[in-house]
Amino acid sequence: MKNIIALLLLFSCLGLQAQTLEDYFKIASDNNPGLLSQYKEFEAALEKVPQVSTLPDPSISFGYFISPVETRVGPQNARFSLTQMFPWFGTLKAQGNAATLMAEARYQSFLDAKNKLYFEISTAYFPLYELREWMKIEEGNIAILESYKAISNSKFKNGNGTLVDVLRVDIMLKEAVTNLGILNKKEMPLLASFNKLLNRDEIEPVIIADNIEIDPLSLDNAKDSLVVDHPLLNSLELKIKASEASEYAAIKQGLPRFGLGLDYVMVGERTDMALPDNGKDVLMPMVTVSLPIFRGKYKAAVKEAQLMQESYSLQKTETTNSLNSNYEMALFDIRQQTDLISLFDQQISESEQVLNLLFTSYGNSGKDFEEVLRMQQQLLKYDRLKITALSQYRIAQAKMNYITAKK
Repeated sequence: MKNIIALLLLFSCLGLQAQTLEDYFKIASDNNPGLLSQYKEFEAALEKVPQVSTLPDPSISFGYFISPVETRVGPQNARFSLTQMFPWFGTLKAQGNAATLMAEARYQSFLDAKNKLYFEISTAYFPLYELREWMKIEEGNIAILESYKAISNSKFKNGNGTLVDVLRVDIMLKEAVTNLGILNKKEMPLLASFNKLLNRDEIEPVIIADNIEIDPLSLDNAKDSLVVDHPLLNSLELKIKASEASEYAAIKQGLPRFGLGLDYVMVGERTDMALPDNGKDVLMPMVTVSLPIFRGKYKAAVKEAQLMQESYSLQKTETTNSLNSNYEMALFDIRQQTDLISLFDQQISESEQVLNLLFTSYGNSGKDFEEVLRMQQQLLKYDRLKITALSQYRIAQAKMNYITAKK
């Protein structure tokens, strides 16, 4: 039984390790309520199409003559009427086109919401990466300081060191332990923020990649394709077209409507005389034409559609400007963090060399222990700064992916 449990735990851990950021994107797209709500709005918009592109329901009426109307062939007892109205030619198609275009615009809004959700997940994922790497660095720092404390204690007991060196490293060791405790406490709110985007329990474990690679910057055509392939801009363009279709439909609605009908009159027989067609029921076809003489509502509908076209056009211009400015800022952030990462790599390498030399000197002479500790903390600072730069680099990259609607 113990072996079986161990195997199950092993497979569970392997399954967790297999989860990448893209896996979390998939989980969020299947479970995030805000995103699912956007998709439901798209589905609801699709249901609008058959509502506006279908003929109105026919009407049927029944009348009963309380006092039968006498005619030559007999008294009229009851009347049935069936009528079907038809809008002007092309009206239903225009209304259907407008509804279809609005549904397509809703779908583009859903795609933008999905891309934005992926960006939000990235901005919650990489701070977790940064925190856990800082924790590893702090744990390594504690281990080094403990070894320094042992060495300084040994030298002090042998008369080759001072009590000041022991106290200095002890102070720094306590500070490092406190920092590690604070970092541990910070993990829970970050986990909660991340898991809520996936709509799952706050304490659900999150597996973070051990290292982050710097991807080559390849954005030659990204800005050129920005204005033709972004869901936000596509949505506004479709809304413009939908408003044009609505304007055309409003013009059509201002034209006469036609109705075809059929009346059936039930006639009783005359008993006072014999006549041809005595008591024969009457079947009467009818044609109806509406007269749209009150033009105010039709003109207002046309004007409304025209104003919405202007509104969507202005929104598209504003969105284009915003995307372009955000693109430049994201590009700057990516390049800035890339330069900082390169700088910190160099500083870490040189600081390690200096620290090795200082430690060797201290081991031989027992002097300059303060310099060893200072350089150790300097190296620790560069390690942290590099991790922060890596995290900010990937967040800036995620922002660029959202701005350019990278699939």
